[in-house]
Order: sequence, then structure tokens, then C-alpha cells
Amino acid sequence: METKLYPAVVTAEPRTLGLPLELAVIIPTYNESENISPLIEALKKALAGIEWEAIFVDDNSPDGTAELIRQLSATDRRIRVLERIGRRGLSSACIEGMLATAAPYIAVMDADLQHDEAILPTMLNRIKSGCLDIVIASRSMPGGSMGEFARERVWLSKFGTHAARIVCRSEISDAMSGFFLMDRAFFQRVASDLTGTGFKILLDLLSSSSCPVRVAEVPYRFRNRQRGTSKLDVRSEFEYLHLLVAKVAGERIPSRLFLSVLIGSLGLCVHLGSFTLLHFWARFDFVIAQTAATFVAMTFNFLLRNAVAFRDRRLHGWRLASRLLMFYLGCSVGVLINVRLAESLYTVGMPWYLAGISGMVVSSIWNYGVIVAMAWRRNRVFTVS
Repeated sequence: METKLYPAVVTAEPRTLGLPLELAVIIPTYNESENISPLIEALKKALAGIEWEAIFVDDNSPDGTAELIRQLSATDRRIRVLERIGRRGLSSACIEGMLATAAPYIAVMDADLQHDEAILPTMLNRIKSGCLDIVIASRSMPGGSMGEFARERVWLSKFGTHAARIVCRSEISDAMSGFFLMDRAFFQRVASDLTGTGFKILLDLLSSSSCPVRVAEVPYRFRNRQRGTSKLDVRSEFEYLHLLVAKVAGERIPSRLFLSVLIGSLGLCVHLGSFTLLHFWARFDFVIAQTAATFVAMTFNFLLRNAVAFRDRRLHGWRLASRLLMFYLGCSVGVLINVRLAESLYTVGMPWYLAGISGMVVSSIWNYGVIVAMAWRRNRVFTVS
């Protein structure tokens, strides 16, 4: 894909040498090239009179986002970019950006222009005057608004906020907010306990503190996205659930393992549903029904893992089809074990549904090893400044 380069709209005075840096704005990006120049101009206007810098953390966007930011940073020292190659994730990107600044106050916001940058000075004054750890921009308190969010997204946000109270030590109205400002000292206290999982870094920060967090909220109106596309998908919801579970369980559950177990459980449900339809309702022979249901569940697991658990190495087109065929071949031994075991258990009198599930569970262990070994390869991982 040809990289498009976008010139800066306005060249502003770089941060004045000799004055101490006060605020760093951390902005994770992926395919946001259309929003970068408007966002920077909006930050210059909103933060006039404040010594600030913006650190964009880009996950190797194919649309040239990182290169555009480098062009803009050549004429404005307040603009910086960290480009990550071989890994993705909003929370981990934010953490790397926070570690890369010396500013005493750190803000996090999105690059899609939906967060109102004009309230950043209010948030900064609030945290300085109130001796607070975090000031959160809330869409849910009086004066705030979720804009034209779809009803399902509003419901999901409210559900996430209620669920977050299980692990947070603070009563806040918008735990799902991705727009906040915090004291660097607070970040340093909790940094070693952060999971870096998923897309809700605020929840990770709040739940990682061993003592109550001093929090305040200011209202803002969530704006509609004008350019680009949303990055929220089914994996984001899985990752949020994992973050909650990880915090409750003491962070002893690796993210990939959690997603694999969850997807595997869904696969068992698909297998049982297919097996019931074929054997109990359509009256297919036990072995034929078990074999067909196994392949249905295998295909479901492969495609869902490709879309969710291994999103950073997602396969497409012919590569997806060829790896799926390889997966079938690699899992042939597991299928054979599955069907033979299930048939043996059924023959000795075990109920058909228990025999079918038993065979599927045994083969799932084999199949998971094949998934990791054959289907997805880990890319090189490094960061480019």
C-alpha cells in the first residue's frame, strides 16, 4: 500500500526551551492519519499557555499515520511518535507512552476527535488544586453526554461501569472512559501491577492501586467520529472481561490462555449443538454425527481464534484458507482419537451426549497445540521512535 504523506496545516512555535514540561498527552493510534493534523491543531488551541507535549503511540498503521506524525514533529518539538511493530493494544500502547515522558501530569485521549480536548486545562487545574491522583472526563455525570452512541454501546458502557466496581476502589460514574488525566507519581506507584490488557487502561490503573485512589470527574460531551473507523470489536469485549477476571484472580491468568479457554468453551457448545441436531434430531449414525460436529466445532474455533485471540496476527484470504486446510490435516489425529473414544464410550452405555462431549474435550487438547504451532506465527516485536 502506498504511504500517503500529509503536510502540516499550520506551523506553530515549538515548546519554549528552558520552561519545564507540565503535561504530556498520550494518544494511541492505528489508522488515524486523517485525524492527526486536526487533532494537533485542536491541542495547540486548547493548551495555549501550558508547556505540553503529545506522544502518539502508533501500532504500525498501514495508512502512514506514524510517518505523518514524524513530518509534523520535524517542525514542532511538542509532537513525538513511538511506532510499535509486531504488537498491538491500546492499554499497552498507553503504558509505553507514559513511560516515555518526564511530564509531572499525563493525559490519555483518543485520536478520533471524539474526546473534547478543550477540557484538558480544566482537568489539569482540578488535579493540581485538589491534590488528586486522577481526573476523569465523564460522559455519565450531569452535564456530560454519550452523544449519538448506539443504544447497545450505551448499555455496554453502563454495564462495564457497574462491573468495574467489583475491582475498583473508587466510586466513579464512567469507568469505561478513555479520557483522563493523572499525576505521574500515581502512575509510578501502580505501573508494575498493570496488566496492559485490552482497551480500558483507566480500569487497569484504578484496580492496580493498593489504596483508595483520589479521583474527581468533570463532565464532557462525547463527539461523533467524523473520519476513520472504530477499533472496538468482539475482541475488545473479550479483553475487558479478561481484565476483570485477571484483577479478581490476582492476575495469574495469561490473556491468551483466558481467551483460549473461553473460545474453547464456546466451541464445545457449538459441537454439542451440531451433534444434537445431527444425531438426536436428524438421526444420523453416531460416528458420522460426531465426526461432522467435530469439524464444525474445529472450524468455529479456528475462525474465532483468528478474529479474536490472535487478532494481531490475523489471517486473510488465501492464507486463511490454506492454514485452515493445514489445521484440518494437523488435527486429523485428534479427530481420530475423538471419534474412537466417543464411539467406545457410547458402545459401553454412556449417554450419547456425554460420549460426544468426552471425545471433543480430549481432542481439544491436541487441537490447541496445532492451532498455536501451525496457524499463527509471532512477528518481530520492537519500537521505533
